[in-house]
Amino acid sequence: MSTGAEALVGLVIVIGLIGIVIPVLPGTILIFAAILVWAIMSGTATGWAVFAAATLFLVVSGVVKYTWPGRRMRSAGVPNMSLVAGGLTGIVGFFVIPVVGLFLGFIAGTYVAELYRLRAHNRAWASTWHACKAVGLSMLIELLGALIASGVWLAAVVAT
Repeated sequence: MSTGAEALVGLVIVIGLIGIVIPVLPGTILIFAAILVWAIMSGTATGWAVFAAATLFLVVSGVVKYTWPGRRMRSAGVPNMSLVAGGLTGIVGFFVIPVVGLFLGFIAGTYVAELYRLRAHNRAWASTWHACKAVGLSMLIELLGALIASGVWLAAVVAT
């Protein structure tokens, strides 16, 4: 595979990593697809081994990102309906205030849903804070898996 093509794959991986932190693009899917294209284009056993390892890291982090924070939120008493309200409000917020509106909308939507449910500011804010921490943990887990997968790819590129 040419150096230019590998640089293009690397650029897509970097865009995918940015997409995980700023959830505008499907970051994990971009990274997966870029490494798949690289494996196909390289056509070597090393390429397919790297793809398999990267896929493993992306899948494991994807499973953990949904189970671990979800369990923490359930133990804190944050219902899924409040998260849905926060997510929908975050999507609207993204279009009203690009990028930052996603985060502000999530916080506002979750807080309003919890305030309606709990009827107390302190308890609603505590639940909202638990939800924010869980979402942050979820993003960090996904980013860790993507960074490891990207590192495996980069190590293979440097080694060959």
